[in-house]
Amino acid sequence: MMKKLFLYVHGKDGDAKEAEHYKKIFVNADVIGLDYKSVTPWDSKEEFMRAYQTLSKQYESINIIANSLGAYFAMNAWADKKIERAFFISPVVDMEKLIENMMFWADISEEKLAEKKEIAISPGEILSWKYLCYVRAHPIVWNVPTDILYAEKDHLISKETIYDFARSHQAIVTVMKNGEHWFHTEKQMEFLDNWLMECLKKKK
Repeated sequence: MMKKLFLYVHGKDGDAKEAEHYKKIFVNADVIGLDYKSVTPWDSKEEFMRAYQTLSKQYESINIIANSLGAYFAMNAWADKKIERAFFISPVVDMEKLIENMMFWADISEEKLAEKKEIAISPGEILSWKYLCYVRAHPIVWNVPTDILYAEKDHLISKETIYDFARSHQAIVTVMKNGEHWFHTEKQMEFLDNWLMECLKKKK
């Protein structure tokens, strides 16, 4: 039985199969993608808790690699669980601020969202009053040693938001110049791989 696990948590519209990419880096451990279906923090918390209960019986050490929305879901679900290390890629570290920004961009007031409950702002993107209320009622508490990869041209999460989180959670931030929220080009993935390998070297 492998004692160390690197659990990959994909972002919105992502896929657990993306975990295959990381096997070449974490060669001395198991790398598994969390194949979750939930789209809300309350449902994902239950789903992630079940996964943790199963995996914690199989591995002595669990580390996570989480992308974008997956990072928020992971922190919301596993804040009180034994996670050795976390590697966040373009993480959503302040969901309340992101939702408020999306409301501002779409010119939707809090009063209107409270009245309508749900408002579609683009294909596949819906603002939810229930979602916002949940986020406010469940602030993130995160004490896991965390490394963050942030893209200079991230259109969703500001640099200030990332560094505010890093300061309050003792996380280490690396910025890719001219990078995008979605790391997917050959150059971006090469930068990501090098970042992960450097993170592993520093903690030895």
